[in-house]
Amino acid sequence: MAVAMVTTAVEQTPTIDEPVYVGTAVVYVQQHSLRYNPEHPPLGKLIIASGLVFAHPHLDAGFTGDQTALGRRVLYESGNDPWRVMWWARLPVIVLTLLFGLVVLAFARELVGPAGGLVALALYAFSPDVIAHGSLATLDVPASGFLLTSVWLLWRARRRPLLHLPLAGAALGAAMATKMSTLPAVPVLMLLAVASVWHARGLRTPAGTRSVDTPSDTQPLDRPSDSRPQGRPAHTRPLGTSVEAQPLGTSAKARLLGLAAVGATGMALVAVAVVWAAYFAVDPQLRWTAPADLPAVHGLRGLFVDGLPFPQPYRDGMRVQFGFENATWQGFLFGRLYHGGLWYYLPAALLVKTPLGMPALWLAGAVAMVSVPRLRPAAPYVLIPPALLLAAAMNGSRDLGVRYALFVPVFLAVAAAGVVAFRRRWAHIATAALVLFVAVSSLLTYPYYLPYSNEAFGGPSKTHLRLHDSNVDWGQDLGRLADRLDRRYPHEKVWLVYKGAGVPSYYGIDAADPRKAPPGEVHGLLVVSDTSAAKADGRLAALLATSRPIDEVGHSITIYRR
Repeated sequence: MAVAMVTTAVEQTPTIDEPVYVGTAVVYVQQHSLRYNPEHPPLGKLIIASGLVFAHPHLDAGFTGDQTALGRRVLYESGNDPWRVMWWARLPVIVLTLLFGLVVLAFARELVGPAGGLVALALYAFSPDVIAHGSLATLDVPASGFLLTSVWLLWRARRRPLLHLPLAGAALGAAMATKMSTLPAVPVLMLLAVASVWHARGLRTPAGTRSVDTPSDTQPLDRPSDSRPQGRPAHTRPLGTSVEAQPLGTSAKARLLGLAAVGATGMALVAVAVVWAAYFAVDPQLRWTAPADLPAVHGLRGLFVDGLPFPQPYRDGMRVQFGFENATWQGFLFGRLYHGGLWYYLPAALLVKTPLGMPALWLAGAVAMVSVPRLRPAAPYVLIPPALLLAAAMNGSRDLGVRYALFVPVFLAVAAAGVVAFRRRWAHIATAALVLFVAVSSLLTYPYYLPYSNEAFGGPSKTHLRLHDSNVDWGQDLGRLADRLDRRYPHEKVWLVYKGAGVPSYYGIDAADPRKAPPGEVHGLLVVSDTSAAKADGRLAALLATSRPIDEVGHSITIYRR
């Protein structure tokens, strides 16, 4: 996974969102100002900034443009080397993505043992979507990884709540301080905190005896327990079986519930403190002026935003996000260009962009979570947060890529580990075969992970026929295009329609926009980003209809001959 992400990071030019985050991170470090990119909290960009301090990018202090112009100024107009700047911006996210893989491994290993841990880690490490976005200076993988870390620590709090609840709160705060889209999971995690404290304190009965926990909490399924009667397999004792336990009385239950509520509240307070700390890390004085075009938010949304215990720039950033949601966006699914959001877009896009063996293992693992008695206590922790976040994301208006549901492969990698709980030889053989299939499919797409689609949908070269934007063409192949034109088509006239944040001329591409010239003058090479081709209308559509495709670059840009 490290090799794949590093290779991708050094070969790809900036994607559409990255220059904004990089420019904002530079302003954070050099000017301690929150004025750029308020729609996202600061932590993810501070993580990016931790790498940029080694690149020493220059930015003139008097710059006053918007955040898009800021990214262009940092990368292309201030004497910086964009390759070097982007590498250092991406490196912290790569490292963090690898560390989250260790969380996946540890979580799954605690649930079902080393074999399950390796299944989960393999699915995570070979996930094309995780590799693709884990190698970019963006926020999707950090937000998903912090949220998974919080859930894992809540699971561990079933044994040691005083240690793990504050840590879970810190991880939850990190997720909220990275992307606001993690907020719908907060109520669920607070309920899980209550459940963890209830379980931990319930282990101690009024008589002072301690119930015998199951391997799902303390040890893997395939590890023997010293407290288990000889000859009795680990998976036959129901969860919560206790030795000499006495039932709790009503008053004891009330005290326990109150203690659990206090624990969940303490976790929430830690999370809120982390969000505030992220803003103070940028500007200790918390200077903030709301944008002049800040959308007004009314009704329940307005009450929700006003009631959040977060800094004013966080709440104003949520207003910007609600403004985005109120806009009408173009989508593209299975060859159909449409306006507005489709509720089934994300499940359909995940179906296209997930290796075929992976959904089967996700489903089998989820079945194991709810059907195997010893895994049932873990099911709410592993399955409910991603289900709730997916439901929230499906109601969004921006059908722009599976990155809006990146928590699905992250969480369900852990869920898939449950397949090893099926004590059947055929199940183990099938699991090994499916993991191998996933690995081969992922390796075959190397190094083009962003436009990946599975074999049932034709592989990466056909993704542009079914999806667009960050699913396939996010501006990442401008450098590869420059190399291709120089090597195969030197001295030819080039017409370019590029969807991305890169500056073609910086990479040596001398091209004109065919949409601004009479059609009769457009001869030579017509180079079009596949997202632009999917959304083409008017003059560009007419030009494409009378052009012959002759080459493609990175499965995201098509070269036509005119």
